[in-house]
Amino acid sequence: MAELSLFFAAFFAATILPFSSEVALLGAIKSGMPHFNALVAASFGNILAIVFNYILGYFFSDKMDAKLRKSKTGRKSLFLGHKYGWSLLFFSWLPLIGDPLTIVAGLFRVNFFYFFIIAATLRVLRYLFLTTFVI
Repeated sequence: MAELSLFFAAFFAATILPFSSEVALLGAIKSGMPHFNALVAASFGNILAIVFNYILGYFFSDKMDAKLRKSKTGRKSLFLGHKYGWSLLFFSWLPLIGDPLTIVAGLFRVNFFYFFIIAATLRVLRYLFLTTFVI
């Protein structure tokens, strides 16, 4: 049951809710959840959320593209997104900017294979680092 709670905490933290999946992960381990179970639950929740974010960006890309082209900042964002493409995903593990980047990946219709491999691997590595070295 605790693993399911951690799964949902990691999922919602990677979408629109303003809280930290890392805090939830560390709290679960501190309360006695085995490291491996915590790593798996948080990773699956977070990865499922970034796939959800990608899909949202993908399906709303036409509407968002039109809105972005209307502003100077939006045009610059489009330029940078097209210029750097999937390489921006190497920053998708970072707090605050990482989750929006997963939406932007869908918006720019980054190849899903690259998106998934890069973003999911970095999310798991972040949690692995926390479970191995922080606790």
